[in-house]
Amino acid sequence: MNRSSYADVDLPDAVRQRAIAASSHAWLDALPNLITELCSEWQLTRGRTYREATEAFVADVTRADGSAAVLKILLPSEAHDASQEIAVLRLAGGVGCPQLFTADEARGALLLERLGRAMAELDLSLAERRMHLTDAARQLWRRIPQQNFTNGAAKGFWLKELIEQHWQKLGQPCSRIVIDHALQCADQRIAAHHDRRAVLVHGDIHAWNALEGSQAAQGASRFKLVDPDGLYAEAEYDLGVILREDPEELLQIAECNGADGAFSASWQAARELSVATNCDPTAIWQWAFIERISTGLVCNEIGVQPVGSDMLSAAEAIVSAGTFRYANQ
Repeated sequence: MNRSSYADVDLPDAVRQRAIAASSHAWLDALPNLITELCSEWQLTRGRTYREATEAFVADVTRADGSAAVLKILLPSEAHDASQEIAVLRLAGGVGCPQLFTADEARGALLLERLGRAMAELDLSLAERRMHLTDAARQLWRRIPQQNFTNGAAKGFWLKELIEQHWQKLGQPCSRIVIDHALQCADQRIAAHHDRRAVLVHGDIHAWNALEGSQAAQGASRFKLVDPDGLYAEAEYDLGVILREDPEELLQIAECNGADGAFSASWQAARELSVATNCDPTAIWQWAFIERISTGLVCNEIGVQPVGSDMLSAAEAIVSAGTFRYANQ
């Protein structure tokens, strides 16, 4: 793709780098024409591009009737499948996630309800973010026929492979003991999966994926969750992802109170989420540790810093204090 085409698309660097890392050059080359085609077919007027996107081209659009919407075109990815996201949004029906107006699965394109500000842009404490993210997750969790969703065990196997491959590919950016501990946690979560406990989970809940929505519906969360991966897994998976989003805070604790302080803080947070949701604290903590490593490695690969290095450093602090005693917490 030439530079003028990139400028016309205004593609975020993280999306471009992820596409290059995945050898999705054909998607990059086709994207300008695809945007033009979809805007014509769906009668859309294009607005601003979402610069914070990491896995898709996302832009505000205006529909023919003057109503606001969002156009999203997903980068082809094994980790985030368009068919699964579309299926989640249809099952949610606008509850917990944005309303899906129309979609083209073959082209990875979705036309969605436009929401408000991202949680990450708001002045909220870590505790407040966790509370709101958990409330939003509960809106989505539900028992469903398994259909074609990836289950928790399969996700665990996939994360193990990703961790091993990326650790080697990136020149071993963290210690082997951290990697081994993540793999051990994944083995335990794989063994623990059972369909009778599984629910529909989002799979990637964080402050940039939670946007302010309408509070018209009684009992609705303040936020709706965008970019669902769509898994059929234990609810603790989503809670582990929520817990993973604290590397900066854990590193500050480690600096002030040492590795033991960071280790204890990570377990205390898992217990608090457990009490709030009646979920298993060990499962929450293990998924969080797995996600710290997998997310840290991916962020390092695509240049999302300092998040990538902070997540790996936080995991190092936790393991240096608690590798051999976490199971007894």
